[in-house]
Amino acid sequence: MISELRISDLGVIAEATLDLAPGFTAVTGETGAGKTMIVSGLGLLLGQRAARGIVRRDAVGAERTARVEGRFGRLPDPVLDRVGDLGGVFDEPDDGPELVLARTVGAAGRSRAYVGGAQVPVAALSTVSEELITIHGQSGQIRLALPETQRDMLDRFGGEQLLAIRADYRASWQDWRAASAELDTLRTQARERAREVDMLRHALDEIAAVDPTPGEDEELLAETRRLQAVDDLRVGAAKAALALNGDEVDFDTSPGAAALVGVARHALESIADADAPAAALAARTREVLYQLNDLGADLAGYLAGLEADPARLEEITARRAALSALHRKYGDTTDAVLAWADASRARLDDLVGTDDRIEQLSARVEQLTSRLEGLARDLTAARTAAARHLEDAVRVELAALAMPQARLTVVLEPGERGPWGAETTEFLFAANPGSQPGPLGKVASGGELSRVRLALEVTVADSPGQTLVFDEVDSGVGGAVAVEIGRRLKRLAERSQVVVVTHLAQVAAFADRHFVVVKADDGHITTSGVREVAEADRAGELARMMAGIDTTDTALAHAEELLAVAAEPLSAGSLVPKPSSR
Repeated sequence: MISELRISDLGVIAEATLDLAPGFTAVTGETGAGKTMIVSGLGLLLGQRAARGIVRRDAVGAERTARVEGRFGRLPDPVLDRVGDLGGVFDEPDDGPELVLARTVGAAGRSRAYVGGAQVPVAALSTVSEELITIHGQSGQIRLALPETQRDMLDRFGGEQLLAIRADYRASWQDWRAASAELDTLRTQARERAREVDMLRHALDEIAAVDPTPGEDEELLAETRRLQAVDDLRVGAAKAALALNGDEVDFDTSPGAAALVGVARHALESIADADAPAAALAARTREVLYQLNDLGADLAGYLAGLEADPARLEEITARRAALSALHRKYGDTTDAVLAWADASRARLDDLVGTDDRIEQLSARVEQLTSRLEGLARDLTAARTAAARHLEDAVRVELAALAMPQARLTVVLEPGERGPWGAETTEFLFAANPGSQPGPLGKVASGGELSRVRLALEVTVADSPGQTLVFDEVDSGVGGAVAVEIGRRLKRLAERSQVVVVTHLAQVAAFADRHFVVVKADDGHITTSGVREVAEADRAGELARMMAGIDTTDTALAHAEELLAVAAEPLSAGSLVPKPSSR
């Protein structure tokens, strides 16, 4: 519920504040005074696009920045959660949290939106405000002709039971659509999968036949190089052994390094007791000798193993050729080939498992189809029952609105199952018994459509505590019909906050609070403001609305009579109850 609306520099309104309350609030004013700016301001809070030229200019023609700010209380849980997600904060008076929504529009059309003080995209503002305000204006009559709007009205009128069936059906339909789409894709791609399975199996068989091991290509390359250079290796190793161990035949003239170090060791040990540095050198010499002996043993073993092996070289060459064939197809190295094989085995498992997935999906789709058929029947039955109740309820409302012969017929046309059921919804209208019912948006006149729209809105309204704004709901009507419109709006205000922009005194008389948009002209610029009509002045204001600028005694008496009628208990012409499922 909105408790305060502030508007500045919007259209002809320089500055206006409306302190709103529960119940029925009427906003009136002369033609051109700017009362529609109240609706435009609320529309901005709903995220609607700002009309060109909506920002007010001052006396010298300079444009300002328009601002609309609304304060809301009695917030539903979805709004509380959404505001927290957006980073907004609440005011915390004693009677519960309050939320401030704001929108600014600059002269160049640039717009900013705020939720609880946090700047947010306009679309985010809409997600919050749409839970709080509903505007029924001229655009509402256009939407009323849309099949989806009519279907939604019927479903909301059907109540919680119908909406629960619809929600269950829609969830099942979404599951069915997802499963069916996946199943169709898998079946369509069956041939491609078969080809890929054959290719992967052939490749893996080819790799398995060679059976490479990690790093094998590098090891074989090293062994190849060794076998190809075995003669050079033997010559080099023999020279090293001679230098290290000496010539066994002519050792005296060709001693090796180890023998010479052994001589040095004996020489140093002979003087080690006489001098500490000499002892240290002797120890180091012993260590060198040990290392030379180990090196000599290793060198001898290495030399003994250097034998030419043409058969092994031929075997390695053939093995490397087999690995190279794999490298050309599956990876630059043996390790890359093995990695490709691991990934391909996993892919093959997925492809082979697709057949199992197809069987599972087929069973799932069959199950969901059966469930959808049952839910569609239940939804059709619930809508059919709700349609008859809605027709009766609207017939009573239209009779009270001076259209006793008018009929609204709800037609449910069977069709293919879709996201919202297995039928389309269409409202047909006939103003007179002899008239052939036709589509509501085409056969109803402007005044008739206004009354039908009000009858539907009053009958279907199901948002206790929400703010309902009506603009031009009394278009094309007057007299007794206007009185009935006022009576119905007052009854609607018993469960929702109702704000009505009207030019009819018969409607305004039923309001709990009355605001007037007042226009002033200083010769340079027209400015409008808003003032609340005190209870003692209500009759005078209503008389002015009926008689014009000069209020007559007759108009005043008529106004007082209207107020008396509006004060009567709302027993006659009460709203028709909705289906018991609500």
